[in-house]
Amino acid sequence: MDRGTEWGVPPGRGAGGRAVAADVPAGRVPLAVVVVDHDGLVSHWSRGARRLLGRSKEEAIGSPAADLLPVSGALPDEADGAPYRSHGGYDGPGPGLESSLDGRLSYPAAGRARLAVPERDRVDVLWWAYPLVGPGRERLLVLAADADGLRHGDGHVDRDAYGDGDQVVEAGAFERIAPAFALHTDFPGADELARRLPEILPSMSVGESARIVAQVLELGYPVLEFSQNDRVPVTPDWGVPRRVERRARRERAARAAAQGVPLPEEQADDGGEALEHAAVRERLEFLNEVSGRIGTSLDLARTIVEVSRAVVPRFTDVAGTYLREQVVAGEGFPEGVPDTRTMWHRVAVEHNDEPGRWDDVVPVGEAMPFPAHTPFFQCMTSGEPVLVPRIGEEMGHAIASQFEKRDIRPLITHRSMLVVPLKARNVVLGFMVLLRHPERAEFNDMDRVTGAELAARAGLVLDNARMYTYQESVAETLQDSMLPSIPARMAGCDVATRYLPGTLLGRVGGDWFDSVKLPGARTALVVGDVMGHGLNSAAMMGQLRTAVQTMAALDLPPAQLLRNLDDLAQRLGDTYLATCLYAVYDPIASEVHLANAGHIPPVLVRAGDGRGELLDLPTGAPIGVGGVPFEAVRVPVGPGDRLVMCTDGLVEVRGEDIGVGLATLCESAAHPAASMDDACDTIIRALNTRGGRKDDVALLMARLNGIEPDDVAEWRLARDRAEVGRARAVVREQLHEWDLARLADPTELMVSELVTNAVRHSHGRPVELRLVHGDTLLCEVEDDDHDLPTLLSAGPADESGRGLRVVSTLAREWGTSRTNTGKTVWFELALPRR
Repeated sequence: MDRGTEWGVPPGRGAGGRAVAADVPAGRVPLAVVVVDHDGLVSHWSRGARRLLGRSKEEAIGSPAADLLPVSGALPDEADGAPYRSHGGYDGPGPGLESSLDGRLSYPAAGRARLAVPERDRVDVLWWAYPLVGPGRERLLVLAADADGLRHGDGHVDRDAYGDGDQVVEAGAFERIAPAFALHTDFPGADELARRLPEILPSMSVGESARIVAQVLELGYPVLEFSQNDRVPVTPDWGVPRRVERRARRERAARAAAQGVPLPEEQADDGGEALEHAAVRERLEFLNEVSGRIGTSLDLARTIVEVSRAVVPRFTDVAGTYLREQVVAGEGFPEGVPDTRTMWHRVAVEHNDEPGRWDDVVPVGEAMPFPAHTPFFQCMTSGEPVLVPRIGEEMGHAIASQFEKRDIRPLITHRSMLVVPLKARNVVLGFMVLLRHPERAEFNDMDRVTGAELAARAGLVLDNARMYTYQESVAETLQDSMLPSIPARMAGCDVATRYLPGTLLGRVGGDWFDSVKLPGARTALVVGDVMGHGLNSAAMMGQLRTAVQTMAALDLPPAQLLRNLDDLAQRLGDTYLATCLYAVYDPIASEVHLANAGHIPPVLVRAGDGRGELLDLPTGAPIGVGGVPFEAVRVPVGPGDRLVMCTDGLVEVRGEDIGVGLATLCESAAHPAASMDDACDTIIRALNTRGGRKDDVALLMARLNGIEPDDVAEWRLARDRAEVGRARAVVREQLHEWDLARLADPTELMVSELVTNAVRHSHGRPVELRLVHGDTLLCEVEDDDHDLPTLLSAGPADESGRGLRVVSTLAREWGTSRTNTGKTVWFELALPRR
C-alpha cells in the first residue's frame, strides 16, 4: 500500500447537481477505506474506517469483512426524510453490500446500506465496491461515507483532527484509485480542485488532473482512474431516484395541493433526475449514432458487418451475429417459431480481443442449431432479450458443448452476456450475442433496453436488405429461367454465350439469346432485346423467345419467322416492341441465312485473315411496329469463321456514339483466343469496362466449323417398297466405311421403319435419305407428306404403330418437322467410344 489520501468533495450540490442541505459547508468528507482479500478477510482498515465503523485496525485486520460491515434492517423511506425506499438494507445497482464482500465480485458496484456500528447503534452509509486485479491476495476495495453527515451538514472535516490522510490501494495493474464525488459545473471550487489534485496524488500531472476534473464535470457522475489511463464511470443508483418513487411524490404533492394542506418540504431531487436524463440522453445519442452507421446499402452482407461493427467496442467487446438459414439463402420470409432443429448461420464476429483469437473457435459461416436449455434458444423463441450478468462455469460448459472439439469456455466464462433478437414484423430473423470482458461493468437492465432498441433498428435494416436480396434473387432466378441452356457443340458449330444483368434496380431485362436445332444438321441462332426493363419486359421476352422456338421448329425462313413474330407482338399489345436478329447456319451448304428486325448487325470474323467486319444487313423495323416487310440475305462462310451477335447494351454508352462501341466490338471479336469462352470474355472486358453501362447484355458467339462433304451421304429412293431393302444395304455399307460398324444394326432397323412409312405416305416425289457423321450420327428421312407422324400405343393385334416406338426406344434423340415440301423425320445415335 502507498501513502495517499481518502477524501470526498460535497459542495453545495451533490452528484449530478442534487441539492444537499443548505447548511453543509464545502469541504472534504472522510471515507472509510477497506481492502478485502480473496478469502473475504480484511487486509487493510483505514483511519476513516475506524472512525465511521467503530472498529480499531487491530480488531479489523484478519477478520471477516461481513462481520465488520453488518447490514442491519431497512433504510428509512421518504417519510423519514430519506430520498429512497430500500428493502433488506440495500439500495444500489448489482449485488448488495453483503453479497459483495465475499471477494468474488468481478465488476464495480455501489449503493446505500444501514450498518450496525458499536457505540453508535447504527449508521447509514454510501458505499462503493471495486474488484482488484493483480498478483496479490487483495480482491476488493470498499469505500464508505457517512450518508447522515452529507444530509445533515456535518460533512466538514478538521484536517488536524483527522490526520494527514490514509492509504489508497495499489495492487497489480491498479496503481491509484481516485473516486471523485459530487462535482457539478456550478461548483466554484472546480478549478481549485483541478489545481490541487497533483498535491493529493503526487504522481499525477497538472494536465492529467484537468482532464479528470473535466471528465467528471461532463459526465456528472464519479470517475475512477485505473493507472491514470482507463476511465471506468460508476453511476450508483442512490444518485438516481426510482421513477415509481418520483411519481408517488408528485401524486402526494398534487393531493395535498388539492386539499390545501401544506406539504413538508421534501429534499430536492433534481440532481438525480438530471443524472438519469443524462444517462438516457447518452443512450439515445448512441442509438442515433448506430442508426446512422447501419443500413447504408441494401447489400445484406455489408449490412451484417455494419451492424456488428457499430456496437464494438463502445457497447460491447464481442458481437456475434446469427441469422436463420432462409435469410442467408435469400429465400422468402421465414415462417413459424424457431425450434431446436432450426439452423442458425454465424454471419459475423466482431471483437476487440487480440487478432485471430475467435477465428478458429467460432468461424464465420458455420451453421448450427441451439438446444432448448441455452439462452440463445430462449431469445429466439421468446423474441425478447436475455441477460446473463455473468457466465458461470456451468453455463459456460453448457454453451461449449455445442462446439465439437473446440473449447470455447476460456472465451466466454466470467463474461457478461446479452442476447438480443433481430426481429422484423414479429418474426425472429436472427440474434446477436454480445459479450463484455470480465473486468468491464456487466450488462444491466438499461443495457438490456438499449440492446433491445438497437436490435429492433438492426432488425428492420436487415429485413430491408433481406427483402432486397430476396427480390434480387427472384429476379435473377426469373431471368435465368428464361435464358436457355445452350449446348457448347451443335451440328457443325461451337456456341458460347454470356449474359450480364443491368446495373439498374431490378436486374431484370428483356435481352435473350437462343439456339435451335433444325433439320438438315442446321442450327438457328437468335438474339433479341425487348425495349424497357423490369418484369413486363422479362415477361414479353419469355413469350417472344417461346414463339421463336416454336416457329423455328417449323423450319420457317428467317424473314417469314420475323413477320410472324411481328404479328404476334401486335396481338399481345400496343406497347410490345423488340429488336431481333435471326440467323440459320447450314454447315453442309457453308452459308448463313439472316434476317434483322431493328437489331444491331452481327460481326463476322473471317478465319483466313482474322479480320472482323459488320455484316451489311437490311435493318428492318423493330418487332411490334407492324406493316413493315423483312428481308433476308445469305452470307457464305468458311470453316473456322466466327459469328458474333449481341444486344445494344454491350456497345451503347450514354453520351458516346454507338459507332465507337461497334468498332470496339469488331476489334475485340477478332482478337485471337484459346477457346470460345476466352473469346467471349475478351469482348466483355473490352466493352464492359467503359463507364455508363446500365442496360443488360446478351452475347452469342458461334464458331462455324462446317461439315466435310465426306461426312455426308445422301440417297434418293423411289416410291417403291423394294427401296426399303436398298436403304438398309446402303446404310450398312456407309457405316462400315465410316468405321461405325457397331451402329449398323440399330441404324439399319430404324431406317427400315422410317423409309417404309415414307414410301407408304408419300404422294409421288422421291424419298430422300441422308446420313451425317458429326459429333453424333444423324439420320434424316424426308418425303412430301405434310402430316407429321405421332407416337402410338400399338396393341398385340395391331399391324401398325410400332415403327416410331422402335425409333423412340433405340435413338438417343428423335423428332419431326415440317418443310416447304413436306416433312422430315430424324433421329440421332451417340458415336461409340474408341
